[in-house]
Amino acid sequence: MTANPTRLGAIRDIEANEAPAAFFDIANETGAFFGENVFGLATMQKRLPKSVFKSVAATIQKGDKLDPAHADIVASAMKDWAMEKGVTHYAHVFYPLTGLTAEKHDSFMEPVGDGTAIWEFTGKTLIQGEPDASSFPNGGIRATFEARGYTGWDVQSPAYILENPNGNTLCIPTIFVSMTGEALDHKTPLLRSQAAMAEQAKRVLALFGHKDIDNVVSYCGPEQEYFLVDTSFVNTRPDLLNAGRTLFGAKPPKGQEFDDHYFGAIPDRVLAFMHDTERALFKLGIPAKTRHNEVAPGQFEIAPVFERSNLASDHQQLLMSTFRAIAKQHGMECLFHEKPFAGVNGSGKHVNFSFGNGNQGNFLNPGDNPHDNAQFLVFCAAIIRAVHLHGGLLRLSIASAGNDHRLGANEAPPAIISIFLGDQLADIFEQIANGGATSSKQKGVLSVGVDTLPDLTKDAGDRNRTSPFAFTGNRFEFRAAGSNQTVAAPMMVINTIMAEALDFCASELEAAVQAGTDFNSAVQSLLAKIVENHGAVVFNGNGYSEEWHEEASVRGLKNLRTTVDALPEYCTPEAKELFSKYGVLNEAELQSRFEVGVEQYVMTINVEANLTAEIAQTTVLPAAVRYQTELATNVSALKAAGVEADLSDLQAVSELVAALRAGITELKAAQEGAHDHEGIEEAAYYRDSVLPAMLRVREAADAIEGVVADDLWALPTYQEMLFIR
Repeated sequence: MTANPTRLGAIRDIEANEAPAAFFDIANETGAFFGENVFGLATMQKRLPKSVFKSVAATIQKGDKLDPAHADIVASAMKDWAMEKGVTHYAHVFYPLTGLTAEKHDSFMEPVGDGTAIWEFTGKTLIQGEPDASSFPNGGIRATFEARGYTGWDVQSPAYILENPNGNTLCIPTIFVSMTGEALDHKTPLLRSQAAMAEQAKRVLALFGHKDIDNVVSYCGPEQEYFLVDTSFVNTRPDLLNAGRTLFGAKPPKGQEFDDHYFGAIPDRVLAFMHDTERALFKLGIPAKTRHNEVAPGQFEIAPVFERSNLASDHQQLLMSTFRAIAKQHGMECLFHEKPFAGVNGSGKHVNFSFGNGNQGNFLNPGDNPHDNAQFLVFCAAIIRAVHLHGGLLRLSIASAGNDHRLGANEAPPAIISIFLGDQLADIFEQIANGGATSSKQKGVLSVGVDTLPDLTKDAGDRNRTSPFAFTGNRFEFRAAGSNQTVAAPMMVINTIMAEALDFCASELEAAVQAGTDFNSAVQSLLAKIVENHGAVVFNGNGYSEEWHEEASVRGLKNLRTTVDALPEYCTPEAKELFSKYGVLNEAELQSRFEVGVEQYVMTINVEANLTAEIAQTTVLPAAVRYQTELATNVSALKAAGVEADLSDLQAVSELVAALRAGITELKAAQEGAHDHEGIEEAAYYRDSVLPAMLRVREAADAIEGVVADDLWALPTYQEMLFIR
């Protein structure tokens, strides 16, 4: 093999890779250790006095206010349980606006005056912590001289134990707020939005005659896509190490065009990784359900079972950190960037959404005859109104520099937010618009023409993978979320816009009934009104088509193509009124998130630009110049021998070298020009000037990769990273 020594060494390291020692005894029954590292209801019931357990359980299950008098008892039981499992430290775990997980560890040890120590954990310590608030992104809410911030125990998300070979840590999920009460995290507004949505949903349920209305919650089932790349390759790719995506890389001879990776046999090394991650997730009470190969080579997916959105969000963060840690133990890196490799599908995190409660069930379950299920139709109509009025906020909730690379391509929905209802529901709402629904398309039977096979149940409607917000039977799937982001952001927006829509529905129905209108007639009028005013957001066709972009514009739907286009949605009067009215985010908190979003976008592109220039100058250009020199030397030798030389290869490489040099110069000039801008104008400049300059450097570099001698090319190639396991 003539590969460059760096790449060849990486490949040999992969060939010599040995699987880590088994993490778990496969003889152990899986169900026996599910949730064993979680201080959940089952553990609490065993360790807490009956009255205390009932109080805490009511907080978790029904949203009742926590009795502070019980905190010391819970903390003591939690500490004893944790220390029995080898825990020495506890950590308040919170989710700042970095989108990552943060934690500060403290020991249970408390020294006493005689030179000894006791192990103590009080209710006060459990409930509240105090990290530095000024060192996290906060959009100006906290300055360095105003550093105080607080973490607060989220009782509804259970504490858990994070294992390490050298000692275990008790982790306590918390909110993170400033000293003056502003949310500095993703969890706080998510909890606020859930409470707001629940209040309005209960009004609707009461109108339908329900008396025993349990606490209403939103549910989330996030499907997580990711890539696995060998650590030996990643360690020789500065772009993957620092940016999480490849900034260079020629298209390989084979990509995903054969569709042979999707749902294919899972490679043994990857399956071993999956087994270890799933067992780790099971111990943490995370209900991992589905695993499979995804479309792109080297890409995979895991999907958990639905949970309350707050818990699902926490579990998603924990899942990602678990995957990263266990991938390293298997000699691989787990990449969550939305577009780590150009030319193949990127990764998303489909957010499956539903809402309901223990007594009334899932509000998005249509039943056998949806046209007769007025309650379902009202909740579904509320979603239509919410998405139509606030599509810009939904687009904002999944905006990031990474996600901009995949939205609208053949792997992700467009940036235009629309709803897919499917044939059955679309037909019902069309009937409503025309005077009233009297029938529902029914499921059928599909015969496959083989006598030995049973007939299959055929759904009443198809699925649409091009829709960003699609009804899929008993839930809506928000497909546009990026793989690297927290699901708390889109769930917070969904809850809030649903609160507004349900408020509208309840108010309309209450007013109609009070005026003497028959309730069923009031419902029909409400549904017809929503269809008439907001039906433009429903689209069951091909969301990837150019025709849809034109039609969406005619319908008045926003097309916020990039993060820079979406970020100003934080600052609109409508957003300020919406989030303020339902107590989710005040104006200062909205402005903070706008400032943080702009800053993170600019920093992301700037880091990538720095890496592009560095790799181009220190790796790509030297390889190209050496190859150019080799070709020139060969030409000179042929001429000296009196042989006519072919100058085409030398000329082609020389032109590429010149293009690369010009691209590097242009990129540096573009970066310098950013100093003349600030705020959203700076972000727009990076999008319009720096990113195109980076792309021109890449185009030259990728062309050089395709012609330079293989032994001179030091960067692991797409062919190697995507296919060598």
